[in-house]
Amino acid sequence: MSAADSTSPAPPARLGTALSRQAAVDAATRLYLAGEPVDMSALAAELGIGRSTLYRLVGNREDLLATVLAEATERTFRRTVADMAAAAGPDAQPPGGTEYILKVMDRFLNAVVDAKPLQAVSHREPLLIVRLMLLPGLVEQTAGRLVGELLDAEVTAGRMELPLPTATFGLALIRMCDAHLYAPLLGGGAPEIGTALDLVAALLGHSRSDEG
Repeated sequence: MSAADSTSPAPPARLGTALSRQAAVDAATRLYLAGEPVDMSALAAELGIGRSTLYRLVGNREDLLATVLAEATERTFRRTVADMAAAAGPDAQPPGGTEYILKVMDRFLNAVVDAKPLQAVSHREPLLIVRLMLLPGLVEQTAGRLVGELLDAEVTAGRMELPLPTATFGLALIRMCDAHLYAPLLGGGAPEIGTALDLVAALLGHSRSDEG
């Protein structure tokens, strides 16, 4: 699961073979955010290094794209939480409980659907997105960890109770949401965000119809 991020990393200097892994990831991220394909030969040339050096830094192309999408996922998820807190105002009571989790997931899932860079990659390489988003890997692990952290904060604060570890729930929620979010790539119609949220609510022992 991933979303667009409007904040593009600053262009790195040409550092030759001393180039850091993160600088290479940042260069690939700029291409992703611009809606452009990430070509390893072109990227190596832009960075002033050989293909073999680039592969040593970031792994193969799918490894690199998984890192780009995982970092975009984390930025977007954390921005979603921060924006909700800012919208509530400094004097608002701390949000919490299942309804809060559902609101975060709602905003996050819609941000993913609206992500122009992700739409571009999905259009060009749908099978690649299926592999990176729907199979176990870095993107799924990142999204599951983020949701698990959110659940853990609610459980620790006493606003929720879960029968299984929060990390287990976080990963389960992400897998369930991804199957509905990427329905178009699996032969379905439009993304099924409403269904995904209904299932999240049910798994957390809640009903969205209870939300007033």
